[in-house]
Amino acid sequence: MPYDNFEELFPVVAPDGRVIGSATRGECHGGSMLLHPVVHLHVFNARGELYLQQRPDWKDIQPGRWDTAVGGHVDFGESVEEALWREAREELGIVDFRSVRIAVYPFQSERERELVYVHRTVWDGSVTPSAELAGGRFWSREELVAATGKGILTPNFESEMKLLFSTEK
Repeated sequence: MPYDNFEELFPVVAPDGRVIGSATRGECHGGSMLLHPVVHLHVFNARGELYLQQRPDWKDIQPGRWDTAVGGHVDFGESVEEALWREAREELGIVDFRSVRIAVYPFQSERERELVYVHRTVWDGSVTPSAELAGGRFWSREELVAATGKGILTPNFESEMKLLFSTEK
C-alpha cells in the first residue's frame, strides 16, 4: 500500500505566497499551522460535469472522501505552475491542457493551513487515475449538490464548489 512521505519537503510561505522557509510534510500536517502552498485543478468536460477523485483510505488527510480532480502540494523549489502540470500528469495522466487560475485563498483545517491556488480547465481527453487514487468519475451539478454536507465530499472541495459554479462561463 502506498503511503505519504512525511519527510517530503514543502515551502513555507507568507500569506502573499512568498517563500519564507521550508518544513516537512509531517511538520506541516502535524498541527504546526505552517502555511504551505497547494494546487487544485478542477476538470470539467464539455457537458459541464466536474471530475472528482476519490481519496484512498491510506491518506493522512480526508481518507475515502471525494475531492478536487487534481490536488497536490508544491514541492520546495518548484513553482505553482510546475506543480500544477506535475500533479495533473501524475494523478490523472492529463497533459497539454490550458488552465485558468480562478482564486488563491488560505484554507485551514484542524491539522494544517494551506495557501490554495485554484485552477480550472475543460478536458474531454482520456482521464487515467493513478494508483495513488481510489478512482474517480465525472459528477453532474445535481449530484454534487445532493452529496454536499453528507460527509461524502471533502470540506475543502465543498467550500470551493461555490466558487467554481459562480465562475462558470
